[in-house]
Amino acid sequence: MITAIVLIQTAADRLTEAAQQIADIEGVAEVYSCAGDVDLIAMVRVREHEEIADIVPGRINKIDGVLDTDTHIAFRSYSRRDTEAMFSLGMEE
Repeated sequence: MITAIVLIQTAADRLTEAAQQIADIEGVAEVYSCAGDVDLIAMVRVREHEEIADIVPGRINKIDGVLDTDTHIAFRSYSRRDTEAMFSLGMEE
């Protein structure tokens, strides 16, 4: 599974509508509205890199109100559970 984190700038008056349209795209797992430098963050999870090309420039960028996107591909995932498991190895009594 390939995960892409898509940072999205929107027009202020289209944020809610754009977020819902993005969330409805197959391959988009979650969409978060947020404060800071970007308006929305979309988590895209697909099996092939080519699907990202279809989803981001092919679908997300064409939604009314989307002004700009910045896509980041995740190489590895870390979680608290993974970290705790790594540090507990060999520590049993």
